[in-house]
Amino acid sequence: MLPQRRHSEILRCLARDGSATVTTLAELLDASPATIRRDLICLERDGVLTRVHGGAMISPDAEPPFDFAAGEDIADKDAVAKAAAALVEDGEVLLLDIGTTTHRMAAHLHGRPVTVMTSNLAVYEELAGDHAVQLILLGGVVRRNYRSMVGFLTEDALRQVRANRLFMGTAGVRVDGSVMDDTVVEVPQKRAMLAAADQVVLLADTAKFPGGGLARVCGPDEVDVLVTNSGACERTLNTMTEAGVEVVRA
Repeated sequence: MLPQRRHSEILRCLARDGSATVTTLAELLDASPATIRRDLICLERDGVLTRVHGGAMISPDAEPPFDFAAGEDIADKDAVAKAAAALVEDGEVLLLDIGTTTHRMAAHLHGRPVTVMTSNLAVYEELAGDHAVQLILLGGVVRRNYRSMVGFLTEDALRQVRANRLFMGTAGVRVDGSVMDDTVVEVPQKRAMLAAADQVVLLADTAKFPGGGLARVCGPDEVDVLVTNSGACERTLNTMTEAGVEVVRA
């Protein structure tokens, strides 16, 4: 099993049970205790768990790593991603936000003659070998845990570019239409992306209603299109529609 897959499985176990011993994890993942200990050291360094005697426990305020988040609600995310990609026209310049749904959207852009600008390293890895796509990687400080780049360098780069469409992810959409994020360092970057795009397309699967998030990124007045799937909160969708947002259901 690849280390990234092992790390995701370890975090799933800890998220479910709160804690686990090295012995339990080794048996669960068919790995040696020494391998599990190295995995726990790596994950503790990323700030997502705390090692204790004989095992580990989940860190209460830890942000889940990218690969863990990518494994949640896969079918819903992919449905939204596919519907979002269908909005794209050949020749467009696109901004793809940080996050797992935009990564899945990138997989539906293969072979398309478009320009993709992103600070999402997973999107970069997805499209790096596709010569049909012109790929622009925005600079910044690398967040290894979430396979992205953030910071003032990214924000400065965004002030120099213009996109036809921004495809933006979210941690949650409140009933009043507020678009939320749970990672404060990403909020200024998302706002810079909003300012750099002619059209804003919000990607939000069912789990994002209301989802999470402690920081408000924008209101419904700054969103042009919402792509979601069946099961999303109808009250929230009505709020978005009343604000002039086009709702696309995957």
